[in-house]
Amino acid sequence: MALPDWDRAVIKVGSALVAPDKRGCSTTYLLPIARFIVESQRQGNEVILVSSGAVAAGLAAQGDGHPGSGLSIPEKQALAAIGQPLLMAHWRRLFDVPCAQVLLTYDDLRRRARFVNAKNTINELLDRGTLPIVNENDTVAVEELQVGDNDNLAAFVAVLAGADLLVICSDVDGLYDADPHESPDAERYPVVEAITDEVYDMVGGARRATATGGMRTKVEAAEKATDRGIGTVLVNGTKGEHLDALSRGEMPGTFFRPAEQPRSARKHWMVHALPTTGRIVVDEGAAQALRHQGASLLPAGIVDVEGPFARGDAVEVVVPDEGSDGPVRVAKGITQYGADDLKRIRGRQSHAIAEVLDDAPSDHVIHRDDLVLVDG
Repeated sequence: MALPDWDRAVIKVGSALVAPDKRGCSTTYLLPIARFIVESQRQGNEVILVSSGAVAAGLAAQGDGHPGSGLSIPEKQALAAIGQPLLMAHWRRLFDVPCAQVLLTYDDLRRRARFVNAKNTINELLDRGTLPIVNENDTVAVEELQVGDNDNLAAFVAVLAGADLLVICSDVDGLYDADPHESPDAERYPVVEAITDEVYDMVGGARRATATGGMRTKVEAAEKATDRGIGTVLVNGTKGEHLDALSRGEMPGTFFRPAEQPRSARKHWMVHALPTTGRIVVDEGAAQALRHQGASLLPAGIVDVEGPFARGDAVEVVVPDEGSDGPVRVAKGITQYGADDLKRIRGRQSHAIAEVLDDAPSDHVIHRDDLVLVDG
């Protein structure tokens, strides 16, 4: 198939391409990627680069005596601090246009004001004809503030930058029905129409499992991007001819088709960037009202409250399902009441909230504008 027309793309390059021998930065695979970026810019398109490799560059600068695995967080942070300028210098050698370093943490994505600031910075850099080179800020990011992998970081960057294409460079030719390294008969999917539970099962695990890297994080990234209407390409970055094909508008890998009805920017941010801090269990009547009537969540439909959370936090809304492994997700939203207050008003009519609580800011628990439906 032909690659759809695009104006602004994010291209993600992982450590395996930046430092294939794990001994520092190499141009082995980067020259064709740089050629694709330069050709895209020549055609009038804008490109943002998301690049891993800072820790690998830091390891190389420290010599062979330092282990490349089993590193503590402080060790990784120190190595990233050493390697990040080396990584930037390595990329700069491949381009004639100015390059700019943009370092992000998960905190920059989940806090709306910082999210918008990052968006404005990248837009200004592009307006100035500069190539933004983005990486996670590993020097300060502790576990709870980490995106954790640059596949998902690239998807977030594509969303905040308003890109219409995400290109994920991998070491395989696309998404297969089995691991092509282990199954010679594995077949590649040229197009994925929608990212379903079956797709997640195929790449190793349920949809809600914690990502561990590899193909799974690439599917997660594709889901984030396509949910916002951004087409996503998974391409083999070790094959220069595949990057050249992209420059010609051809599609050598797997194309994840964007959603026909993308989520709004705010609701996408709520689903994918806001961390969930607790859970509200509702009855079937409340679940149906949320799903089919566009209703707000009222205290009358709440049957249980799980986890500590405060007013303004994001929570899951679930309904019990005796025939499954656990409750079924209905929605995610921003609550107007903390967990302790909700336990006191659950099951009550809205007009009775003031009889129980001294501070009753709202007659609803989650307003429909602050609520987004999710798949179970």
